Amino acid sequence: MAEERAQRRLAAILAADVVGYGRLMEQDEAGTLASLRERRKSILVPLVAEHHGRIVKLMGDGVLVEFASAVNAVACAVELQKRMALANEGVAEDRCVVLRVGVNLGDVVVDGGDLFGDGVIIAVRLQSIAEPGDVYLAGSVHEQIGSKLAVAFDDLGPCNIKNIARPIRVLRVKLGSERPSRPAAQQPPHVKPSIAVLPFANLSGDAAQDYFIDGITEDIITELSRFNGLLVIARQSSFAYRGRSIDARQVGRELGVQYLLEGSIRIAGAHVRVTAQLIDTIGGSHLWAERYDRDFGDIFAIQDDISRAIVSMAVLRLQDDRLERVASKPPQSVTAYEWWLRGKRAFSLHTTEGMLEARRLFEKAVEVDPNYARGVAGLAFVHNMATSYMDWGVPFDKPHELALNLARKAAQLDPTDHVAEIILGWCHMFPRKYSEAKWHFDRAHALNPNDADGLIYRSSYLAYTAQCEEAAETLGQAFRLNPSYPDWYLAFGIIVHVLCRRYDRALELGAQASRDVWPEFPGWLAVANAHLGNLDEARSLGTAFLRNVRGIWRGDPGADDKELMRWFFFDNPIQHQADVDRLLTGFRLAGLQV
Repeated sequence: MAEERAQRRLAAILAADVVGYGRLMEQDEAGTLASLRERRKSILVPLVAEHHGRIVKLMGDGVLVEFASAVNAVACAVELQKRMALANEGVAEDRCVVLRVGVNLGDVVVDGGDLFGDGVIIAVRLQSIAEPGDVYLAGSVHEQIGSKLAVAFDDLGPCNIKNIARPIRVLRVKLGSERPSRPAAQQPPHVKPSIAVLPFANLSGDAAQDYFIDGITEDIITELSRFNGLLVIARQSSFAYRGRSIDARQVGRELGVQYLLEGSIRIAGAHVRVTAQLIDTIGGSHLWAERYDRDFGDIFAIQDDISRAIVSMAVLRLQDDRLERVASKPPQSVTAYEWWLRGKRAFSLHTTEGMLEARRLFEKAVEVDPNYARGVAGLAFVHNMATSYMDWGVPFDKPHELALNLARKAAQLDPTDHVAEIILGWCHMFPRKYSEAKWHFDRAHALNPNDADGLIYRSSYLAYTAQCEEAAETLGQAFRLNPSYPDWYLAFGIIVHVLCRRYDRALELGAQASRDVWPEFPGWLAVANAHLGNLDEARSLGTAFLRNVRGIWRGDPGADDKELMRWFFFDNPIQHQADVDRLLTGFRLAGLQV
């Protein structure tokens, strides 16, 4: 019957939401709700009536409005932003109520009083990528307006909208001097992704297990908070949804978050099963789901193990989703955090081209926000890798000196950022300042022991300094926390196992990795094969190693093999001569001049 009542019509749709709604509610729930009610009554409702619109629905921090005319929709949106800016005058920056607005003209499906279809979806997507205080329009709206309104536009070009097959042309209204300023406390230029963890459901039928289940949920919130690139909603706000049947989109709007993590726990005898899933609150789609089965032995060890596994995988999938969103945004609206994410992806290729692209993207991040520690740290890491990929035309120590200075700056900008500490530790390795490196790696681990990438770098540091037992354990943790590990994990793993004389294990990892994962990749495998007596394979890999190095060499074109090997031992900061001698023996057996 509902299908028979549904109708289609062309409509202009205005979608708006409040920036940082979850944070405002945490600071002052009663005051925020009172402010929103007042502004709806005194600003929104009169403006919609004045421009002949219809409020389709109010959604906590958002609103959906239908207009018969694109001109009326845009005029209402512009006036709405102007009046909101006036209402914010005299209000503390961290208490300002700032909107972002999207307007689209398209076909909608009418069912009762509600609207559905691409016409609505595109308006909501435009609102989600709009900057605070801005109005974003679809090209279809602009075409209808022509010169009928005294407003100007910035053309942001075509934009890929999630779940919409065709690119959508996007324009931003120039609001001039009356455009509301962006409150720095609400919307920093690196714009952290936001997440809430809902209380996991108890499927055991035993209320006595609630303490264990709440413990896992609280541990997940705590461990997620270690990733300071995330905005994590506090327990008090997310636990308000305990026992309620929830709609992800509605909860996302009410808490002002882009992602939800939810799950359930069932305890049966000596067995515990935990399920977890990560949800995109804008589209409602499930980004990741996993199930964990454990024997109920040490309850606290289980709690810690499961929490860390869930957190690590959720963060990795969240970053993947964020990168997909970046592809659909006009370059003018990409934030420092998103430039950093793109740079991180390019860096992980571990190729000359990838490093050059990573440097460009990290520079964009710092251009957007000069005080963004992650962007500065990314630049430090690229320069630290320069002698491996880009800049061998200068003395070996020069890029590392620049890298170390940038890494120090990053750590000063944000002393709580474990990523900056990892890179600062790594940058101390090349000038062989091992005690300083240890201090920073230990601090990074204390700040966040759940970052699988960080554990890979830490395991390498431990192997370079002959702490083999801990190196192998740390490497194993990284692989467990990120079972969908990339090839560069394998490359670092090979280094760890060769330095720790686990040659068989090094070859096992080598069989899994692509042959171009790292320029020096065949060299390490040559050493492993040589020490295992596989001399023909060792010589073949040794030849491949020299060919790879010459292919990216940026130094003296007449350099001999010994010069290339000198670079190898500079680029691998091995602390103890016994480990260097073991590598030298392997290379000689593989037929290399050292």
